[in-house]
Amino acid sequence: MTAATAATAMPADPSLLTPHQARAILRTGPVTPTCGWSAGWTQANLIALPRDRAYDFLLFAQRNAQACPVLDVTEPGETAASIFDGDLRTDLSAYRVYEHGEQVAEVTDVTSYWRDDLVCFLIGCSFTFESALAEAGVPVRHVESGTNVPMYCTDRQCRPAGGLSGPKVVSMRPMPAELVPVAVRVTSRYPAVHGAPVHVGDPSALGIDDLGKPDFGDPVEVRAGELPVFWECGVTSQAAVMRSRPPFAISHAPGSMAITDARDSAYLVP
Repeated sequence: MTAATAATAMPADPSLLTPHQARAILRTGPVTPTCGWSAGWTQANLIALPRDRAYDFLLFAQRNAQACPVLDVTEPGETAASIFDGDLRTDLSAYRVYEHGEQVAEVTDVTSYWRDDLVCFLIGCSFTFESALAEAGVPVRHVESGTNVPMYCTDRQCRPAGGLSGPKVVSMRPMPAELVPVAVRVTSRYPAVHGAPVHVGDPSALGIDDLGKPDFGDPVEVRAGELPVFWECGVTSQAAVMRSRPPFAISHAPGSMAITDARDSAYLVP
């Protein structure tokens, strides 16, 4: 079943679902951004690479830890993780499959593509701190509009590792200028899920030409008196696959995250 054809009724309030309940629903095929799902439970990016490329990626993530903070790693061929008591092949909303850096499929189930040598990495996601932003009075526009967060490839390059290199990807949330210090203070307490913003204001300083044309996700309105605020993003791992062209890789579709059994509070520092 492809992402385009999957159709299953959406829950009335996905924020109330436990991770187990959310994964059971996503397993049946609805394709949707998961921001706002299972409030209080951590969501993660997924990247799966063959064992012979896994060390390169682990080193890449260590060298670019703000963009690719590793929350968990599986043994080769494993389909669950210590923070994900589900099936990493079926329990996300949508996946992308890459061959030599080219996307060859977007599907809701990657069982038919699965290989016993794949090592899965769960990478921290900025959805983890969005509830804290909202509680502090900072608007989260894509949640308000029911769309995916906008993500952009920048002209800032990651530190390469082995055969992996690529641009840093950022997510963007617009907010009134006076709330930027609040957003910095709130998100800096979540260093394992990207932490504080890396840029505020002029997108051209990151090599972004048009906020209305994100590379991943959906555009959101930037209102009068608001500034765009940018955080490093785990989709950097997919950009590295696209740039470096390993023979095979599987990822989540941007915004369609792995809903884990870890609590957001586990990644909050004093």
